[in-house]
Amino acid sequence: MVQLAYFVAAADHLSMTRAAENMLVAQSAVSSSIAQLERALGVQLFIRKHAKGLILTAAGERLHHEARSLITRLDEALELTRGQENEVRGELTLACFVTLMPFYVPGLLSELRSLHPNLRVDVVETDRDGMIEALNSGRAQLGLGYGLGLDTSVFIQELTQIKPYVLLPEKHRLARRASIALSQLKDEPMVLLDLPLSRDYFLDMLSAVGVEPEIRYRSVNYETVRSLVAQRHGFSILNQRPVSSVTYGGGPVVALPISGNAPALPLVIMSLKGVHQTALSRAVSDSIRSVVLGGTSTLASPLD
Repeated sequence: MVQLAYFVAAADHLSMTRAAENMLVAQSAVSSSIAQLERALGVQLFIRKHAKGLILTAAGERLHHEARSLITRLDEALELTRGQENEVRGELTLACFVTLMPFYVPGLLSELRSLHPNLRVDVVETDRDGMIEALNSGRAQLGLGYGLGLDTSVFIQELTQIKPYVLLPEKHRLARRASIALSQLKDEPMVLLDLPLSRDYFLDMLSAVGVEPEIRYRSVNYETVRSLVAQRHGFSILNQRPVSSVTYGGGPVVALPISGNAPALPLVIMSLKGVHQTALSRAVSDSIRSVVLGGTSTLASPLD
């Protein structure tokens, strides 16, 4: 089992050195254990690149998936054997889509600290591709993001549908309307939240009603987009909505519901298919569901 644990650590980090640091052992112990494991199995698990670290072979990838699942099951069985069925303890890593972080994660961590003080959650702030990579590599056990462009390796639990809205400067000629049709933005410049897949989602939404906007500015930063809109550089389309209508720069913005059938985004919890759900992942998933559906996020407010 020690050999498997060292192998999983090396596969997670694709580095003998980082695996040894994580396991608090000498690098030679990790290297020799993995070499013994390869001899016992009669297969090569890693391709060793001195300048680039480790690369998993096909056999290594298969073993990594199965060994991680086995170790997770063993850890949970040991906790139950110790008589701690009602106490969730340990560490879990959550990968979260970058624009969702400020809306849900602070409230989630507060709830988990209250309910499960012996559970530590580390959070990786990333984009869609980063979440999938983190799940597939074992660096994260859960992901929180939008169900957009996910591959077949990911199992999802849908939480809710997040409707898009149009963001305008407070003094815009359309800002006092109760709602807005996307076709009314035909001659307006746009400030685009320029994240992978998100940009296509927004632009496809406009294209569907015959609007091909002049994109005046792009940004991967959610609040930068809001601040640019407040300074009258263009409209934007977003999904999550802060409680305050005032941006970091002090300018006010107005969020208008979109009339018609603008496509909503599914907000989902992600995990790797075929991986056993542990008491830790169940506890974190339950709290995510509570925060998202119970309205205890720190910034988000309903649009309607």
